[in-house]
Amino acid sequence: MNKELQNEYVKGLREEYSERKRDKVDELHDLDRSVKLPTEIFAFSFGIFGALVLGVGMCLAMRVIGSALFFALPLGVVIGCVGIGIVIANYFLYRKILKSRKRKYAAQILALSDELLND
Repeated sequence: MNKELQNEYVKGLREEYSERKRDKVDELHDLDRSVKLPTEIFAFSFGIFGALVLGVGMCLAMRVIGSALFFALPLGVVIGCVGIGIVIANYFLYRKILKSRKRKYAAQILALSDELLND
């Protein structure tokens, strides 16, 4: 390894292990994540739940599960429709929660971004 590559490697390791000072850009990024992360976690979780409900309904309708039940087909259709409703509602709930969280943090984010842009 030549001297230049060795120096770059050492600098990279030094930077990786040294304590990094947080600045206002990091603070702005954290605020942005505090707006979006809980919303995304909710949307993924609720969407997965809706897909699972839809899948159970499909399994009942096709008699993969509950084959001994004479009412498995209508029950499966109803449960499947509930799952479809959950999946459809997920998008609108996501947008509403995101809008609410943006409204909650807007003043802090705008103030910090204005401060950064004016520096």
